Amino acid sequence: QVQLVESGGGLVQPGGSLRLSCAASGFTFSRYDMSWVRQAPGKGLEWVSDINSGGGSTRYADSVKGRFTISRDNAKNTLYLQMNSLKPEDTAVYYCVKDRRGDDEYWGQGTQVTVSS
Repeated sequence: QVQLVESGGGLVQPGGSLRLSCAASGFTFSRYDMSWVRQAPGKGLEWVSDINSGGGSTRYADSVKGRFTISRDNAKNTLYLQMNSLKPEDTAVYYCVKDRRGDDEYWGQGTQVTVSS
């Protein structure tokens, strides 16, 4: 069965960095576009970034552009999100999502990121 397992979240000070990982299994990872979506406390879902199946095309929300970098390793079936210059408003649960805009959407369980001094 499809599994998406996020890791790498935690508590970090403003200005710090974290790298999130999403280990995928149960499907052919290299065939699917992947995304990161977040949900801040008390707020709705916010799309963060997309990467196409081959890794050659990426998109970012304006709120994270220039600070976050999405990437993938299809040989390791893993999606990444490098987050730099973190701000308190980046505090959220971050979800790895398979095929966000397609017919085969699937979400991981999420990993908590807290940016606070």
